[in-house]
Amino acid sequence: MILVTGGAGFIGANFVLDWLARNDEPVINLDKLTYAGNMETLASLKEDPRHIFVKGDIGDSALVADLLARHQPRAVINFAAESHVDRSISSPEDFIQTNIVGTFRLLEAVRGYWGGLSGGTRDGFRFVHVSTDEVYGSLASADPAFTESHRYEPNSPYSASKAASDHLVRAYRHTYGLPVLTTNCSNNYGPYHFPEKLIPLMIINALAGKPLPVYGDGMQVRDWLYVKDHCSAIRSVLEAGGPGEVYNVGGWNEKPNIEIVQTICALLDEFRPRADGKSYREQISYVKDRPGHDRRYAIDASKIQRELGWKPVETFETGIRKTVQWYLANPEWVSHVQSGAYREWVQTQYADTAAA
Repeated sequence: MILVTGGAGFIGANFVLDWLARNDEPVINLDKLTYAGNMETLASLKEDPRHIFVKGDIGDSALVADLLARHQPRAVINFAAESHVDRSISSPEDFIQTNIVGTFRLLEAVRGYWGGLSGGTRDGFRFVHVSTDEVYGSLASADPAFTESHRYEPNSPYSASKAASDHLVRAYRHTYGLPVLTTNCSNNYGPYHFPEKLIPLMIINALAGKPLPVYGDGMQVRDWLYVKDHCSAIRSVLEAGGPGEVYNVGGWNEKPNIEIVQTICALLDEFRPRADGKSYREQISYVKDRPGHDRRYAIDASKIQRELGWKPVETFETGIRKTVQWYLANPEWVSHVQSGAYREWVQTQYADTAAA
């Protein structure tokens, strides 16, 4: 059995779905169900005994300790985080509480549990911490991509809070010997992505006839990683990664934001043409850049390929095509996320699951 935290969020839920599609090892899924946690993403697992959902906070030390003691997982995969830069600028305290204090309390609970294990069970236990390339700061256009030895230079409350959590994880390895592994990934995209992020926002706004807001000149460069490729990388790290190691996970797909938006418009022109026959590109609107907007991120994923044999399956062209098609095929999921209806349903269905 494994314990997954943040398993109702975008990446966490995709990981849980992929995990249970590939093997029968059960999952304890602990998620606080904030605005970005969506149980509808996991609807196919509602009657699946291999998926045990618990509504709760990684900062609830007693709850986490109880889950660990009763279910005896062989690994903890930590996806739980506040993750939107714009929200971190307007409400930084939420990021400090979840990403720093929450990670600390989770580590403490795991340290206590791991300390009570023995023999092969103790030796085989792993704590995988899922982080971001944003901890490394911003690159100039000619700079080499981020490697695992790149200096941390976070530039937003979000990335600073994630950097702090990474440092805590590293310290728990160095000080206590906890068998931790950290992954730093580039921008994820794919099915079930909450529509505040660039790609789903552009798809949904385009279909609704709304402006497609592009920050500044749109030339901010990101490396794009299809979420199912990210999930396979995390499985590889769990299975074969060395305790204490850091692995950068990227898609080898550096592209400026405006090119992403233009690609989405072209795909929608193909799949769902506008009634007036015009291109969705006409809805693109340039808006004032956000404060402290990093210019470029790029991941060098050579280490994980060299040491663990992992590399992404999807190119950006194949991944974005699948993503646009998924959103076109799942309007009800999108509608419920936007309306908040799924949160009302969760409150009814999972009000008492903290005792599971």
